[in-house]
Amino acid sequence: MSQELTLEDVREQVAELLHEDPAELTDEENLVDWGLDSVRIMTLVEKWRRLGVQITFADLAERPTLAEWWAVLEPKVR
Repeated sequence: MSQELTLEDVREQVAELLHEDPAELTDEENLVDWGLDSVRIMTLVEKWRRLGVQITFADLAERPTLAEWWAVLEPKVR
C-alpha cells in the first residue's frame, strides 16, 4: 500500500521542479511546454516509487498534463 499522495501534492512537486508557482499549473497544462523534461519526470517517478506508488516513466511521459497523470496515479494511491 502506498502512502497518500494527492493531486495537490503532485502539482506542488511538479511546480517545485519547474521553479513555478503551483497555482500557475492548471490540470490541463501541457507540462512539457512548461519545461518538464525526461530527467525531471524520472525524478518524480523515483520519488513516488519510494512512497510505494507503482508507476513507470512511460505512464507519465505519454500523458503530459496533471489531469492525465492523476488519472493514472489515483488508482495506485487509494
